[in-house]
Amino acid sequence: MQISSGFSDRSCEQDPIPAQVAGVKTICVACPHPSPEILGIAAWLGVTHFFQMGGAQAIAALAYGTETVPRVDRIVGPGNIYVAAAKKLIAGETGIDFVAGPTEIVIIAPSGNAKWIAADMLAQAEHDVDASAILLTTSRDLAQTVAVEIDRQLAILPTAAVARVSIENNGAIVIVDSLHRAVEFSNALAPEHLALHDERLLGSIQNAGSVFLGPSSPEAAGDYASGPNHVLPTSGQARLRGGLSAADFVKVISVQELRPEALARLTSAITTLARAEGLEAHARSVEVRQYE
Repeated sequence: MQISSGFSDRSCEQDPIPAQVAGVKTICVACPHPSPEILGIAAWLGVTHFFQMGGAQAIAALAYGTETVPRVDRIVGPGNIYVAAAKKLIAGETGIDFVAGPTEIVIIAPSGNAKWIAADMLAQAEHDVDASAILLTTSRDLAQTVAVEIDRQLAILPTAAVARVSIENNGAIVIVDSLHRAVEFSNALAPEHLALHDERLLGSIQNAGSVFLGPSSPEAAGDYASGPNHVLPTSGQARLRGGLSAADFVKVISVQELRPEALARLTSAITTLARAEGLEAHARSVEVRQYE
């Protein structure tokens, strides 16, 4: 069985394309409140298994199967805290991409358009009250101007009830003494999204889920249209892996075939290591082929 599920209990931003590229035979999509646009895209992509469900109960249905929902081999995609907890519980029984936490962005800008930067921070903040938006800058003037601009834009933002809590509890504007220090901080944090307004810094970046290079590359473009998959590691997991790709749906099976002469050349190394581990039968299973 080769089945994968793309899942979201928020906006259904997970797409089945990486699984299709990898050759997955059966793809399921789950979304509790699909819009006509989501349904249309799913039909256009040829998705034949679409389930109107969400939350931890959807994870359980996909992981264990029901009368109408097939049991899947891998569950990928974002969700709320209950989805994350459910994915953590079923990991091992069913493959997952990673356990995602609240969304986050770090912006490194020595200078720039304060309106744009404030808008980018609020675009992240409106996701969730636990979302995080952080600006690192060497410019005190830019820091102060962005702070003022955030307040101005919040006053007319329809999602301000969420964004304001996020900014107040988890947002930050940090003045650093050098861009080198900003990069050090960012690499330690390993953010899901990293916006670099100075393209020269790219070579110093070691940990980030996705990098948005230059002031004309807002994170929202990555959400919807610019190309790379937007299921990304959060909570520091970008130290360990990148975003979702076709590789998440590929299983590597190694195949080994040794000719007699090849085994003969390896016999000494194999038997020495086997006996060093105290595994005499391992050594003899090789030697028996050499001396008969």
